Amino acid sequence: MRQRLLGYVAGMLALFAAGSPHAEEVGEVSTDWLGNDLKVEAISDPKIAGVTCHVTYFERGLIDRVQQGNWFEDPSNSSIACRQTGPITIGDIDLDEDGEEIFSARRSLIFKTLVVNRIYDKSNDTLIYLAHSREVQKGSAKMSISTVPLFAANATWSEGKPK
Repeated sequence: MRQRLLGYVAGMLALFAAGSPHAEEVGEVSTDWLGNDLKVEAISDPKIAGVTCHVTYFERGLIDRVQQGNWFEDPSNSSIACRQTGPITIGDIDLDEDGEEIFSARRSLIFKTLVVNRIYDKSNDTLIYLAHSREVQKGSAKMSISTVPLFAANATWSEGKPK
């Protein structure tokens, strides 16, 4: 019975800890002997070729989960850095001020998700990437931002540059 319960818990943890299909884990740094890690994932913007974002987040280990009494949730903390990694080609992106979600990954079993939104700042010709936590009950003020200026990037717009 105990092994079955541990197997169930491990399976649930793997389910919500998995990243988005278009994220690739490129690094993992252990922070302590409890099994807590910092994960680094590379995220390609699905509508903008030539831009890669690296998101770092904290993943709690099993011992820490037992000690904290919270099996199904990781902290909301995250960091993001986005850069031009090739020729930039911009597809049909959302130009509204709230932008467009390009990535999400569960940080708890049900209630919390790590999200990356892209916003286009037309007046400064800059892409803004915002990493934040979305929660069902209470929002989190923990966020991180990165920008990719387009003025010298020779970016190509597949639908024509917005006027």
